[in-house]
Amino acid sequence: MTEFGTNLAAMVTPMQPGGGLSEPGLARLVDHLLATGCDGLVVGGTTGESPTLSGAESAGLVRAVVARTANRARVIAGVGTHDTAASVRRAREAEAAGADALLLVCPYYSRPTQEGVLAHCLAVADATELPVMLYDVPARTGVAMAPSTLAELAGHPRIRAVKDAKGDLAEAMTVLSRTSLAYYCGIDELNLPYLACGAAGLVSVVANVAAGRTADLIRAVRDGDLVKARAINDELIPVTDRLTGSGTGAANTKAALVELGVIPHATVRLPLVAADTPTRATPTPP
Repeated sequence: MTEFGTNLAAMVTPMQPGGGLSEPGLARLVDHLLATGCDGLVVGGTTGESPTLSGAESAGLVRAVVARTANRARVIAGVGTHDTAASVRRAREAEAAGADALLLVCPYYSRPTQEGVLAHCLAVADATELPVMLYDVPARTGVAMAPSTLAELAGHPRIRAVKDAKGDLAEAMTVLSRTSLAYYCGIDELNLPYLACGAAGLVSVVANVAAGRTADLIRAVRDGDLVKARAINDELIPVTDRLTGSGTGAANTKAALVELGVIPHATVRLPLVAADTPTRATPTPP
């Protein structure tokens, strides 16, 4: 297991019908993810509804997941916001709560220059002793991390990985060839090609419901068995389509986890709304 893990679930945040956090749901979800093959858990990321979590809730989630995993998996805390000072605070709170690493998204909405992105990421990386995985997702943030920015950030001793949800394989391979950054695929539809191009692992929404098969996919690629890897990927396509192809990943994944009996409620916080009836007819994970 690396400092981040290999088969990482982008965890949902279980909630009660009124919108409060569900401690029993969280415990059951962590147990499920560990039992089905995750060696890394991303807590309080986008799929965990990070924009609607308070700082206290985020730190509390990290503490609870760290306690439940009991060193059986890496716990990566999502600390990215559009405010550098707030991200620094969340990073320090996550470290105090026992996180093994941080996930730092490119600042969103403000659309900073690359100089601003660089300064933001360096400030957070300097705030703790934890390794940092950058999160490059321009479809959500409005700003991409340029290859030159990634290369400069790679020079920081604690910035060690990228969750790539940009989907530019040519760029990813270029950055991989020129830096020591470990790449993690952050787009489930592209898990196979990213792994084939040298990704260290996955940060996967689908792993919430099918971590055993995402682990099998990683193993098949590493074994050089691309025929098996393509077969596994084919099996995962309908699950991926259902969870990420319409609506929101958080709402659809919670609905699927309720159907599987893992969590008791599919509650999400506004502005997200629960998955509608057609979306909830989730196929059984392979």
